[in-house]
Amino acid sequence: MELIIDADGLILGRMASFVAKKLLEGNKVFILNAENAIISGSPRTTFEKYKRRIDRGGISRSGPYYPRRPDLLVKRAIRGMLPYKQEKGRSALKKLRVYIGVPEDLSDKKAERIASADAKRLSRARVIKIGELCHHLGWTGGKIG
Repeated sequence: MELIIDADGLILGRMASFVAKKLLEGNKVFILNAENAIISGSPRTTFEKYKRRIDRGGISRSGPYYPRRPDLLVKRAIRGMLPYKQEKGRSALKKLRVYIGVPEDLSDKKAERIASADAKRLSRARVIKIGELCHHLGWTGGKIG
């Protein structure tokens, strides 16, 4: 079964746990508009947290490497909720496709919204979009893929 999810306005962690569960059930999942997913909390604190993660790995050190692109950042968050070192987790991760924007081949299909209880936006909470976070981390932008 294919599941197409529009990430616009969805909280990253809640969406990632929902998607990880669907992947382990054997579904193929497409995530659209990855740059519009949000992370709740203070934008400044969130930026500092992700900046530390990126600075940990680099050219002079052997890792861990952390992505700056929105689609790869979302995929990494989902990977963290899968047992990716086991065969079932690796096969589940292969069934995941994350896109910046909406690709042409999926533009005619209807994207599903996750139920509000699963990934609703928090009321009166400070949030930062994944796209904004990635621009602060050094992503130059543009459509990829």
